[in-house]
Amino acid sequence: MKKHITRLGVRTASAVAAMVFVANAAWALEPFKVQDIRVEGLQRVEPGTIFASMPLRVGDDYNDDKGAAAIRALFALGLFKDVRLEASGNVLVVVVEERPTIADVEFAGTREFDKEVLKKAMRDVGLTEGRPFDKALADRAEQELKRQYINRSLYGAEVVTTVTPIERNRVNLTFTVVEGEPARIKEVRVNGNKAFSESTLKGLFDQDTGGWLSWYTKSDRYSRTKLNADLETLRSYYLQRGYLEFRVDSTQVAISPDKQDITITVNVTEGERFVVAGVKLEGNYLEREDEFKSLVSIRAGEPYNADQVAETTKAFSEYFGRFGFAFSRVEAVPEIDRENNRVTLVLQAEPSRRAYVRKINVSGNNRTRDEVIRREFRQYEAAWYDGERIRLSRDRVDRLGFFTEVNVETQDVPGAPDQVDLVVNVTEKPTGSLQLGAGFSSAEKVALSFGIKQENFFGSGNYLGIDVNTSKYRRTLVFSTTNPYFTQDGISRTVDLYYRTDKPYEDQGGNYELVTTGASMRFGIPFSETDTVFFGGGFEQTQIKAGTNIPATYLAYANTYGATSNSIPLTVGWSRDDRDSALAPNSGRYQRLNSEWSVAGDARYVRGNYQYQQYIPLNKRFTVAFNGELGYGKGLNGRPFPVFKNFYSGGLGSVRGFDQGTLGPRDVTGASLGGPKKVTLNAEVIAPFPGAGNDRTLRVFTFVDVGNVYGENQKVTFSDMRASAGLGLSWISPLGPLRLAFAQPVRKFAGDKIQKLQFQIGTSF
Repeated sequence: MKKHITRLGVRTASAVAAMVFVANAAWALEPFKVQDIRVEGLQRVEPGTIFASMPLRVGDDYNDDKGAAAIRALFALGLFKDVRLEASGNVLVVVVEERPTIADVEFAGTREFDKEVLKKAMRDVGLTEGRPFDKALADRAEQELKRQYINRSLYGAEVVTTVTPIERNRVNLTFTVVEGEPARIKEVRVNGNKAFSESTLKGLFDQDTGGWLSWYTKSDRYSRTKLNADLETLRSYYLQRGYLEFRVDSTQVAISPDKQDITITVNVTEGERFVVAGVKLEGNYLEREDEFKSLVSIRAGEPYNADQVAETTKAFSEYFGRFGFAFSRVEAVPEIDRENNRVTLVLQAEPSRRAYVRKINVSGNNRTRDEVIRREFRQYEAAWYDGERIRLSRDRVDRLGFFTEVNVETQDVPGAPDQVDLVVNVTEKPTGSLQLGAGFSSAEKVALSFGIKQENFFGSGNYLGIDVNTSKYRRTLVFSTTNPYFTQDGISRTVDLYYRTDKPYEDQGGNYELVTTGASMRFGIPFSETDTVFFGGGFEQTQIKAGTNIPATYLAYANTYGATSNSIPLTVGWSRDDRDSALAPNSGRYQRLNSEWSVAGDARYVRGNYQYQQYIPLNKRFTVAFNGELGYGKGLNGRPFPVFKNFYSGGLGSVRGFDQGTLGPRDVTGASLGGPKKVTLNAEVIAPFPGAGNDRTLRVFTFVDVGNVYGENQKVTFSDMRASAGLGLSWISPLGPLRLAFAQPVRKFAGDKIQKLQFQIGTSF
């Protein structure tokens, strides 16, 4: 090697190893002044990246320390797998070998995970097209992929990473997966229980040994997260029944050698059962002890119940929050009398300091505009912290129906002990819905209905919907839009445009039609946080198109009052909804009242409809649901109630087991006419589907329906009502809530049309 050309070289597999090598094994160079710097070996990296990263510049004096620092800096870029420094006279030559770039990332054999989701995860960690390939990063990605399969109970999954070099210093990266069969929970054991049977305790778990529906619920797949949730459920079960000192001693999860069977063993100590002897208050209660005592839900003489204790401490904290004390501390300290198995609970409270809200921040709303969330808030910025208003605000945002989760966090403001910031964290859900319905009968065979709705149109909070019914005898096209904040005070505005054609459900070869065209506008005024009053008006035209086999009642009305009737109805309504869920409610109540008064036009009438729903949870698994609906109409100015405004009953949404809309009065031809009086009563008992564990997205129900429609001169009597009973299936499907029902009429009369099998998507009852 010539004296004037000396090479300082480093060849390593990583930057860390290169730094160690340079620091300890670099060849010594005679210091020289750098007159020029030349870079060799670049393919994709810009020379400017090299010059900007090196601590050496033209005119600097080169020495070993600076050379080692230059190599460390270039390796730190993560772009090169080899870096060498050569000195040619007073010219510093930087020779690099670039890492290959990733041309493509593919997955083979992945059935458990969507490939696009996996590719996105790889992009997030830097393994994507166009990025330098890092073997260490690929190894970590392989281990993370294995860990995700273990989380899905696929303990035997094998992942092999293949790196295939291709032209232009590129590589194809392929993760080949052999998933194998998932490990199943073969046995769940609970040891140490005395007060309750093992079968009762195992029935509380969402994880079990599976059933014939395990392919859907996956309840027999082990998950540490689900096991922790089951243990919390077990703990709550005991703490609700007086076992104050209950504890889970240990859990063992054993897997078979072939990684196919899992055994879960839970060891518990129940302890003694304690009864509450009394409740005492200690601390600062703002001289409002009597008000706080009224919030105590713990009952002396009853077994200790952790839920009652938590409910009481939460109520205390929220009540402190009403007065601006955002940082109050409330603790329930038990004083245990082990000799008599009694416990006295001492509620110790310290309100701490008062605070006001500086800012309210919104997070997680990628689609929904901030304004849509902020206008539901009743806690305002620069106002005293009010826990009740914050809770109300959270509930109002949740009731929008745009989010799966809504949480409000309180954050301290550094340097300002009397201020807090509120962070509203939301998780958005798809707000578009597709609704389908169908019924089978001897007359229509198949009748379909279709609807498409967007409850959060372009993130504005506005509603837009289109409903179409393709029934052979009742065709409907409805366009509806709602602006929930037509005014800043929260007054809503709804506009409806509709076109309908109707004739009796029994096809007798007639070609007559009732054609209804109309438009309406109504406003909703919130009178309280749970009550809204609606009022509005519209224009409606109904035309009776005569044809063969037209019912005599329709023909008589057309001959007497004209084939075309115009009306200007005014509407007034009220609603209240405090159900825990609109899709699958388990508790709460829903009420609505709608009334219509035609004040001008050819048809003069009044019409009202009231609906009441109640959901009562019997326990974690069973729910009882009741539904009642009453309708009443009357003609005005000496005219009868218009036949085309009649109520109908039978089938979906009313009395299942009978053809759609066939109950009530009939004319001489046997056609169903409906009537101005309607009564519908429904009762259901809802339970998880057998084999589905505690999964509430798939449930079965038994039901009893009672109801009928009555003519204007008929008296409403129970003896004339039809009734049915049956079984049904409820499923929260990707298209919406689906309900399939098989009904058997238990009270029917001659001439009734039977329809035993029905299903619908998007509505309840």
